[in-house]
Amino acid sequence: MHLLFDPLFRVPLLVGLCASLVLPLLGALLHAREEWLAALGVSHITAACQLAGVALGIPLLASGSLGAIVAVIGKYVTAQQGNLGYVLLMFVGWAILYLVAANSSLGESLAHALSDGQIFLVGQEHLWAMLAVAVPFLGLLPWWSQRLLRARFFVGYEQANQLPAWRWHLSFDLIGALLLAFSTAALGLMASFALVVLPAWIAFSWVNRWQHALWLSLLLGVISYLLAFIIALSYDQAFAPIQVATLLVVAAIAKVLRLCIPALAH
Repeated sequence: MHLLFDPLFRVPLLVGLCASLVLPLLGALLHAREEWLAALGVSHITAACQLAGVALGIPLLASGSLGAIVAVIGKYVTAQQGNLGYVLLMFVGWAILYLVAANSSLGESLAHALSDGQIFLVGQEHLWAMLAVAVPFLGLLPWWSQRLLRARFFVGYEQANQLPAWRWHLSFDLIGALLLAFSTAALGLMASFALVVLPAWIAFSWVNRWQHALWLSLLLGVISYLLAFIIALSYDQAFAPIQVATLLVVAAIAKVLRLCIPALAH
């Protein structure tokens, strides 16, 4: 536990905490919209753009921002394909990611960093980038929740009332893509995706109120991150696999408890 308060790891801890706070909330909205698979496609595109940017001498965070814009454009281009469109984005990002890694001097090490996570090596610029996106995301969350859920469950309401729906749909997609880009650069691709998908999935199986689901998703994300951070640091392990494994264990325990509690009630 003392590792959490070591000054050497203060910035990495704060970067990961920001990600573990906002990614589960992002996941809850994506689950409600049935777009959770989009996070995987967007993460691959932003990771590929970041790696290509570094190969060309572009700073990681600048290339990540560009990657977020490219990912959002790709999402809208493939929107008619549904989940297939998100899978196509993943394939494109994956192919570019490993082709750049195979054909650049730093590509292989950076590809491993994006895959395994480089949370213990992040600096102040990562923290400022995460805060610059996380704070607006949290501020806009109530505004988005009302409008995005209404669009999901009352299809046609926006068009019938001539509402400027593009404002909340586009702003949510863009800020969500930025969060995934900066989280992927620090935590790793699959760790970020797991924080988007698993806490919200667990929360939705336990509660049936939106606000409760948000709070439970957030709590699960933060607790799993802190556990993974301590385990990876204590045993000198790559962070991303530990984060994913921790969330899978939490999900399994939650599933077993959910099955046992009704049985105990009878």
